[in-house]
Amino acid sequence: MATTGKSRIIFTGGSGLLGSEFKKIRPDIDYPSSKEFDVTDYNQMKKYVQSHGCDLLIHAAAFTSPPMIDKDPLRAVEVNIAGTSNVVKLCMEFGIRLIYISTDYVFKGDKGNYAEDDPVFPVNKYAWSKMGGECAVRMYDKSLIIRTTFGPNIFPYQKAFVDQWTSRESVSVIAKKIIKVIDKNITGVIHIGGKRKTVFEYAISLDQTKKIGELSIKDVSFSVPTDTSLNCDKYEETISKL
Repeated sequence: MATTGKSRIIFTGGSGLLGSEFKKIRPDIDYPSSKEFDVTDYNQMKKYVQSHGCDLLIHAAAFTSPPMIDKDPLRAVEVNIAGTSNVVKLCMEFGIRLIYISTDYVFKGDKGNYAEDDPVFPVNKYAWSKMGGECAVRMYDKSLIIRTTFGPNIFPYQKAFVDQWTSRESVSVIAKKIIKVIDKNITGVIHIGGKRKTVFEYAISLDQTKKIGELSIKDVSFSVPTDTSLNCDKYEETISKL
């Protein structure tokens, strides 16, 4: 929380994985709690911006668990779709620049190496809800959609998919990559991630001393795309010019 003057940047989802990492690197950013800045409550957000000020809003708050969203899709509609629409409306009203944290899961996952302008086709309800958020953000010209994928700095599971490919990196790596672009006036869509690898390879890369078991996407009850690896050439080219 900013202690002096009016905050210039607001970050939603500050208690989440990405927000917690951001706090370590950019403590100057304002990280209001969901009780202070509830994306489902437009009037509350409006009053907060009026009293604190904001030039840039980084919207990372989301309901992110695919299996939980399958059980409670209404919550995903309220938070990921309607909530993001509220954020877009807020930014439009106050002329605030917007960065929306989206996901590689908006792609079908049948080919990998997805570029920013490749067709999207979500394969589960979580991805559809994030796609719904993207639709709202696309209506606002002063916005940047960041499609990315990350996990905890320590792999939290006993097993990992050997037949799912990804560009996932640890949250500490992705946070540093995102920070390189937030202060720049970039709009549109950009992909941020690492090199293509299986989730199993990603898990091992985080801690080679930890024993990770093998798992297939066929072994889980929810839909998982096979290959959502991202083409991040645009990001690399953009960073080289900054």
